Amino acid sequence: MALTLEDMTVEEFKAFRGMSVQNYAKQNIASGTWTEKEAIEKSEQAYEKMIPDGRNSSNHNFWNITNEQGERIGWLWLYADPLHPQKEAFIYSFGLYEAYRGKGLAQLALQTLDGRAREMGVERLALHVFAHNETAVYLYQKMGYIMTNIKMRRQLC
Repeated sequence: MALTLEDMTVEEFKAFRGMSVQNYAKQNIASGTWTEKEAIEKSEQAYEKMIPDGRNSSNHNFWNITNEQGERIGWLWLYADPLHPQKEAFIYSFGLYEAYRGKGLAQLALQTLDGRAREMGVERLALHVFAHNETAVYLYQKMGYIMTNIKMRRQLC
């Protein structure tokens, strides 16, 4: 099975951004970084800072992951600065829609990204994953990603 990465339309990007802001807020709440009260506002601020021009922000690529039947099975957001000294790109967001999870498609999607990134001159991919997302941590380790730093916290009360 082959997957492709297709540019999001303006409407698809709007839906993706809305979903992403919500998800980023939820992940930061789950990790204990933000409170529920502040999470949406902080998430919105983070997105405004990262992609001030939305879908047209420089060096940001927003793709639908599409299967051979033309179905949208997930999404991928890659930042690839062609002037990065180590030719590293950063995966800001990657996921599959619920109906397509657990079928090996995430690995195939990441392999598809590898090929696209190489075509763009990228030699190294980086990403952030929340530690509580054990499924994602396992996937990335299985695909050859290594930990480069660890942030830890201890609750006192």
